[in-house]
Amino acid sequence: MESGNLTGILLAFIFGFFPTFLFAALVYWTDRYEKEPKLLLGAVFLWGALVAAGGAFIINSIMGLGVFYFTGSEAAAELSTGTLIAPVVEEILKGFTVLIVFLIFHNEFDSILDGIVYAAIAALGFAATENTYYIYTYGFQENGLAGAFFLTFVRVILVGWQHPFYTAFTGIGLAFARLSRNGWAKFIYPVIGLSAAIFTHSVHNTISELLQGFGGLLVTALNDWAGWFIMILFVLWALYREQNWIISQLREEVSLGVITADQYRVACSAWAQSVVRFGALFSGRFSATNRFYQVTAELAYKKQQSTMLGDEGGNSLIIQHLRAELGKLSPIAAA
Repeated sequence: MESGNLTGILLAFIFGFFPTFLFAALVYWTDRYEKEPKLLLGAVFLWGALVAAGGAFIINSIMGLGVFYFTGSEAAAELSTGTLIAPVVEEILKGFTVLIVFLIFHNEFDSILDGIVYAAIAALGFAATENTYYIYTYGFQENGLAGAFFLTFVRVILVGWQHPFYTAFTGIGLAFARLSRNGWAKFIYPVIGLSAAIFTHSVHNTISELLQGFGGLLVTALNDWAGWFIMILFVLWALYREQNWIISQLREEVSLGVITADQYRVACSAWAQSVVRFGALFSGRFSATNRFYQVTAELAYKKQQSTMLGDEGGNSLIIQHLRAELGKLSPIAAA
């Protein structure tokens, strides 16, 4: 392999993956109260990067060739692949790993924000591989370093959150199904979520295909950023909702003597938790403190689920185990 090509591949890999790691860290940080298991998030990311991205490349290519075979038009094949085929194939493949978490790791799927987090992490894995391919193929190979830097700017800065935004709708649909008692709703919500993911993905691709040049890039970016802004507002609402769960569900734990009033005050504030965790770094109590506030959130969420859904999934037993763990951690957790 020529040194130039090797340099291009390395640059594409770095520019494709490193920013998505930073974006994934931001998504993880956004989940302020009840963090999802890092091992599970890593598996979801790898699914997006390897299975979803690889599968989508193969299926999109085959179906695009099929369109070209029947129409004889390269333009028709590119347009149909971008606007119709790719959104359906890619959102199904990305969303499938969120469905796996929903079905197999049911107890880790506790809220709407959880659905967004798993979906976003899977989509970022997909984006990392796709960005690497685009930066190398359409950036470096066509225009050298300048092309690679330009494609990095477009793929990372201008439209870097596009895949998490689309797939978040699938996660939201599954989360609404998770928190619903209605049997039909448990089926309809995921379908609506996946449909919204496909639709928003198709809108982005259609604009990109039909509007070329700087004007098309500007319209595409403005459309994407408007969607991201709305999603940020939705995430803030979800965080506010979860904080209210903690406030209401942990009051009883203070009266039962499971946690102290000071620990309750800290548990109800993401900012206060950050301050207390930072202080615990210097007192040798970080591990216990970090775990303590993670468990307070898990207990609050399970109590909320018990209120909404009854004892599905053994909520009562899980609540007993979480209370017992808090009882052990409370004397050594900082507040």
